[in-house]
Amino acid sequence: MNARRDGRSDDDIAPVIPLKPEARAPERDGPAARIASGLGFLRRRLAGAYEVDEFGFDPELTETVLMPIVRTVYEHWFRVEVRGVGNVPESGGALIVGNHSGTLPVDGLMLQIAVHDEAHRDLRLLGADLVYQLPVLGHLSRKAGHTLAHPADAARLLGKGELVGVFPEGFKGVGKPFRDRYRLQRFGRGGFVETALRAGAPIIPCAIVGAEEIYPKIAELRTLARALGLPYFPLTPTFPLLGGLGLVPLPSKWLIRFGEPMPMEGYGPEDADDPMTVFDLTDHVRETVQQLVYDTLLERGPAFF
Repeated sequence: MNARRDGRSDDDIAPVIPLKPEARAPERDGPAARIASGLGFLRRRLAGAYEVDEFGFDPELTETVLMPIVRTVYEHWFRVEVRGVGNVPESGGALIVGNHSGTLPVDGLMLQIAVHDEAHRDLRLLGADLVYQLPVLGHLSRKAGHTLAHPADAARLLGKGELVGVFPEGFKGVGKPFRDRYRLQRFGRGGFVETALRAGAPIIPCAIVGAEEIYPKIAELRTLARALGLPYFPLTPTFPLLGGLGLVPLPSKWLIRFGEPMPMEGYGPEDADDPMTVFDLTDHVRETVQQLVYDTLLERGPAFF
């Protein structure tokens, strides 16, 4: 045994054993993980081991297939930014009421991604009958959680604590000419207010800026629209002049803003049967959304920069 200056022997010193490099854990988002996830998804689909709700909403298909496709456009083409996410309730039923525009209803899809990614909730959009009369589009809309713009469906969703999205302007908003951009059209007969009153659910005003520029509608072919059973057949600077290429939306800059909730406190379900109360509330919501649109438009600035 050899003595050391520090008073310890060589035998007191633990030998240094070189450690083998640790094997790197497989990356969760690596190619192997993505392939495994995809195969698992296909296996569950083929086996029917997935769930849909009473409206046909398929969360797994939406999360795995549909949303990633739309999210690419959301992030890289329209470069959507969101404001006021804190005004969207973390839980419970609520009605998001927004302006509608764009010639084709792309704004609903962008709003759905914004709510999902920023507020971390599913948005159940209410759509027109025409959407569900189209074989492929109607089926995919159901799978994505959308349903008919009908008071009964909206009431059931709110009763389940869901977040429901509605565009009261309907086709009048989405199909208005470019010269009327960002000017809200009439809000129907106030069916969404009746639904909110009966459910006691708050209304969240929402402004969507950017959709007006994607397909600038300069005119329409009414005879052709009637022949095809469509509410309008648009003419834009690129469609139908450029054919299918004219269906590619222009890359406008989008900004989505959620306003402060408008609670239905002080009202009761019986107020839903009072036409004047419904009319006044509908007009108030429309004015709130219109002002929100103007404010958001000023913040957004130029349409394509």
